[in-house]
Formats: sequence, structure tokens, C-alpha cells
Amino acid sequence: MDTVTTHTAPGALSGLKVLELGQLIAGPFAAKTLADFGAEVIKIEPPGTGDPLRKWRLLKDGTSVWWQVQSRNKRSLALDLRDPEGQAIVRRLAGEADVLIENFRPGAMEGWGLAPDDLLGLNPRLIVLRISGYGQTGPYRDRPGFGVVAEAMGGLRHLTAEPGRVPVRVGVSIGDTLAALHGVIGILLALQHRHASGRGQVIDVALYEAVFNCMESLLPEYSAFGAVREAAGSALPGIAPTNAYLCRDGGYALIAGNGDSIFRRLMTLIGREDLGGDPALADNAGRVARVAELDAAIGAWTAQRPVDEVLAALAKASVPAGRIYTVADIAADPHYRARGMLQELRMDDGSTLAVPGIVPKLSLTPGSHRRNAPALGQDSDAVLREMGLTPQQIRTLKERGIVNGASA
Repeated sequence: MDTVTTHTAPGALSGLKVLELGQLIAGPFAAKTLADFGAEVIKIEPPGTGDPLRKWRLLKDGTSVWWQVQSRNKRSLALDLRDPEGQAIVRRLAGEADVLIENFRPGAMEGWGLAPDDLLGLNPRLIVLRISGYGQTGPYRDRPGFGVVAEAMGGLRHLTAEPGRVPVRVGVSIGDTLAALHGVIGILLALQHRHASGRGQVIDVALYEAVFNCMESLLPEYSAFGAVREAAGSALPGIAPTNAYLCRDGGYALIAGNGDSIFRRLMTLIGREDLGGDPALADNAGRVARVAELDAAIGAWTAQRPVDEVLAALAKASVPAGRIYTVADIAADPHYRARGMLQELRMDDGSTLAVPGIVPKLSLTPGSHRRNAPALGQDSDAVLREMGLTPQQIRTLKERGIVNGASA
């Protein structure tokens, strides 16, 4: 496993100043992605409690280990957004920022006197990313929206099940992450426009729309044929053969034999040249019509062999295939290691923690780990001093509970 080395070389986004007002997943994931590539991210958190993600899932010394992934390379300013003086500080920071990211319910920013139009009035070059469950407009805008609800509304949840069984959720917060990545795309597009025009703008990302944008042919199939795609378990409807096949040792091999030439190689491998040479199965449409027959033939072959033997034979035949990884498999995998995707942080207490590497990989300006995730308010004093506040002003803000952090 690679030990993380702190880098000081500028990244692709070096010099970009980002103000993160969000919490939990979608907004902070977008800011984390920018920070990985050199942006200076100031994360604003509620004094005393901080971002709730600090306490989500498994905790080490009182803080979620997830925090070290979501907040690496960021600075923490613990500031009360409900207080007028805290809001004034945000306005000053936004006046010098390139990007502001928020993922509160629509109307929250306006209620704090931080409406994007007002911030753009102070800083016309500012780019504001707003992520919410249903977007800033429309009849559902005021509903609370979490990723799991967006995944259902976006059409994904209906498909994640075995036929006739209750739909299950994807095991991670995929709706939030998809929204965050769409938000990053929006920021990069807006930066390109600002480069040409000098003007910032507002980016409106709805969680359900980010999910829906990834639903492939779902809507046109319904429009053209009235077809409502249903759950299909481990198969991919309309593309054949591709499925998870049970092996002799109880494991599963994922086999994607749906390319025309790949299908013929697969049939030769399993001793079913009769199927591989059948003109009716020469293209995907013909194979879809007989998918049950093909799945049965492949399943009969895998059932006689353990997973490792199946995968080795498929690799030799150049048929795309793989096993279903657990995190233990990931941590032991040499390809993950060779690609720098398994990194080891040294924590402040001297312990180590494995975290994912940085994606995507750029040849000239790769992303890097510059600092561990901050303690709550770790950078409050430094950020406020950089704004021009005096030590006495900072102490007064702390005494009033508007700010917290290390003593000035």
C-alpha cells in the first residue's frame, strides 16, 4: 500500500478559491474533488458540532474515518451562519472567492441574507453551485431531499432488485455522489465561460436529475414503445448474454459476452459451438430473444468449475469477466495498488489509515494529498487573520459563540 506523501506542487486548480457551505455528502464531495486538484477550499461548519458527517458510520477516536476521505485538503472555519456577524464574514469571503458551494434546502441561503444574486452583486465573477434534492424551482423545490429519495425518483431504485422482490438501495450514497460530480462538471463549464466573459453564474443541480441523467434509454423506450423497464436482478435487460453466474465453489463470475465476436469466443470456450455458429444468435437482438437459453448454457459450464478457474479461462479467451469484490478483495488487489488507489495516511496520533487514491489521473497536473482532513475549527484563526481581523476581534467572536477554533 502506498504511503501518502504530502505534495506542494501546484495542481490543475491551483489558485482557485472555493468556499464550501454544504454538509454531509453532495456539496462536500464536489468541494473535495476540487481540493484534490489544488483548489484552496475553506469549509464552513457549525461551531460546536461541525459537519454531521464527522459522526457518521464508524468512528475512530470520536471522528468518522469517512471524514478523512471527504475533507482531505480542506481548511475548517467553524462559523455560525445564523448570526448576522457570521453572515457578514461569509459575504467578505465570497467577495474574494472563485466558487461557492452549498447544498442546503432551497431558501436557506436567502434566509441568511446570502442569496446568490446578492453575492454575485458583490463579486460578479463568483460561481455558485447549489445542490438540492429537487432543484431551486418547480413544485417540489421546498421538499427535503436526500440521496436515497432522489435515487428512487430518478428511476434507479425501481431497477435494483430481483424480479418480484422489493427494490433495494445501492449500498452507497450514489445519488449524492452523482449530483456532486455533475456539480463539478458545472463548475468547470462555468469557469470556462468566465474565462471568456469575466462573469460568474449560478449552477442548479438537483439530486434526482443527476440520477435520471444516468438512466440511459429508460425514457425513450417508454416514449417509443410504452415499455416500462423492470428489475432484472444481475442481468442487464436488452443486452445478452451478461449476468452473474454461480460457480462450483459458491462464488459468482460476472461475464459480459454481449459483443458479437466476444459471444462467439465465449461459446467456443464453453463447448457450445452450435450456439456460437447459429446465425440467429449472430447479433444482440437474436441473443436477447433467447437469453434464458444462453444463460442456462453458460451457467452449466461455470457450475462445474471454481471461480478462479472460470476467470482464468475467460481471460485467456479475451472474454470480459470478473469476480464480485469485497473491500477485503480491494485492499489485497495488486492492480489497485499499482494504480495508486490504495493510499495510507499517517494520522496526527501516529496511527495509519487506508483511504482511496485520487481520480481522475492527469499526466501533467495530477491530484495530490496536501493535508489531512481538519479538526473542527482548526483553521478558523488563520482564515480570519487573512481577512484582516485582529486577535481581539477573533476573541470577541469566539466569546459570543459565533466562531470557534484554536486560540489566536
